[in-house]
Amino acid sequence: MNETVQSTSAAVTAGTTQPVDNSAGQPQPQGMLGGLGSFFPIILLFGVFYFMMIRPQQRKEKERQKMIAALRAGARVSFAGGLIGTIVEAKEETFVIEICPGTTVEVARGAVAAALDGNQK
Repeated sequence: MNETVQSTSAAVTAGTTQPVDNSAGQPQPQGMLGGLGSFFPIILLFGVFYFMMIRPQQRKEKERQKMIAALRAGARVSFAGGLIGTIVEAKEETFVIEICPGTTVEVARGAVAAALDGNQK
């Protein structure tokens, strides 16, 4: 122990520029690549989540928004709460829905879960 301290101090006082190895045999990271290598599994995991979960969900939501924009009066729709009815009037932010003869309700456009074809009752 004393010998190492003396040799280190001797190297400093002698003015040599040779680095003293105090790593005790541990490998040193290779610049930027060593730091990036530890983040690679996290980056890979995020990529997998994006392509397997986030992107398909975004695509499905985009198709749903397109379907809602195309709905007009007379279309049968199903809502997130299970309500099924026929659109009587399409407003900018809402639909007026007839759920049974003579009974209408006004619901938000975002509540539409699916458009039903004309054969279902």
